[in-house]
Amino acid sequence: MQKISEWRKLPLSLSELCIDTTLRCGQSFRWRKISDEWHCVLRGRLVSLKQDATHLHYRVTWPPKATLPITPPASVPPAPADSNGTTPSKDASSNDKNNANDNDNDNDDDTAALLHHYFALSHSARALYDQWAASDANFARRAPAFTGIRILNQDAWEALVAFICSSNNNIARIGQMVQKLCLHWGPHVATVAGEPFHDFPAPEALAREGDKTEARLRELGFGYRAKYIVSTARQVALERPAGWLLGLRNPECPDFGQAAGVKDDAANRPTYRAAHDALLELAGVGPKVADCVCLMGLGWGEAVPIDTHVWQIAQRDYKFGGGKGTKTLSKAMYDAVGDHFRKIWGPQAGWAQSVLFTANLKSFSEQASSSPVKAKAQAKVAVAAVDAAAVPSAVQPSPPESGEEAAPDGIEGEVKVVEETAVAVAVEQTTSGSSSSRTTRRRGEQNKAAVAPRQTRKRAATKGQADEARNVQEQAAETGRVTRRASKRLRGA
Repeated sequence: MQKISEWRKLPLSLSELCIDTTLRCGQSFRWRKISDEWHCVLRGRLVSLKQDATHLHYRVTWPPKATLPITPPASVPPAPADSNGTTPSKDASSNDKNNANDNDNDNDDDTAALLHHYFALSHSARALYDQWAASDANFARRAPAFTGIRILNQDAWEALVAFICSSNNNIARIGQMVQKLCLHWGPHVATVAGEPFHDFPAPEALAREGDKTEARLRELGFGYRAKYIVSTARQVALERPAGWLLGLRNPECPDFGQAAGVKDDAANRPTYRAAHDALLELAGVGPKVADCVCLMGLGWGEAVPIDTHVWQIAQRDYKFGGGKGTKTLSKAMYDAVGDHFRKIWGPQAGWAQSVLFTANLKSFSEQASSSPVKAKAQAKVAVAAVDAAAVPSAVQPSPPESGEEAAPDGIEGEVKVVEETAVAVAVEQTTSGSSSSRTTRRRGEQNKAAVAPRQTRKRAATKGQADEARNVQEQAAETGRVTRRASKRLRGA
């Protein structure tokens, strides 16, 4: 049977960490929310989280002993052989203590330390927010509704594969893909409310059968990304030295269980730029994916991933590209934007970028337009339809997108997916008895009616904070009017 701990808690305010925002803003794609609790497998155990105003509550579910050995994090190098010639895994002693079901000594559980590492709690989010607000008026204006966002310390291999999946994709569909990888190639750890939870597969598991794995990934809806995943798994597992990926990590932000330190040989000391360039050698990795891995998997806080959302922010709020809203982003401009943000935000620029990135997502538009007083409460209750779409059943394959073989490097489609999801929910609530074809047709009409006015107002928006605030209010009012009109028409049909 599964061994489940009691609920424990860490003193942590919502301004330091808001899990309802941090866990669904496009950093990690394996967290699932079931009955107001967040669940994810970390380091061979299922971690369950919930939060109130003053504490983060957590519970741990260990896998049955019969399922051992647990696959260690893929980016951790093998430990040296002992005098008997055996090679224990890095976490072998931890697994022996934590997974022995006949050992009831909870003092051996290192989950509190794991969460401290995972959520990077050695940094004060409030102090960082104050620093960024003091140096950037735009951040100071937008951040109050999005306090408590932190950059996660994820396993580098998981981050690498997840962001290869992000190419020409949206957050919901990336979550589906990552869930399928775990379901089909990762070890099972626990089950919650009938939902199986698997650990992330090691690169060896994805490289082992080569073409067969690629074909299966394509069947599961990965499209052109299937080739990149298998090729990168082969490079990491077979072509690079053991521990290569972990060797790219920031030595001042060590992996879990390792001591911080700086290498004596300055010439061989890892740097952000060297790590970024090394990742570019892998299949399916462009500048944005490399920066995502550097920031969220390798501890380089200065990495600033620039996707379509961040490029929009750079043009709209920082006047890059003349503020004309162009979609083209050259390598030189990519570097210039990143350098600008590093200059104004400092060594943790990637954290500040994540706050503005989240504020720019349509799935957080209600939170963005709320007052700072209401923002924290809304962040905990505004999960609704987008969260339901973010992690659908793992057995439902997502079909390949048309034309995706020429997809660019970036998270695309978030605006469209969220708007369509919200409208679909509103229509279904008022027309439960309508036929599927009529509902689908009217959803499309309502989408057009809601999107067109917003696009027109966006093009006509003028400079200044007052106009920006008025724009947000008009968008909210117009959306409400369109929804009410559509609902009345559908009820009368």
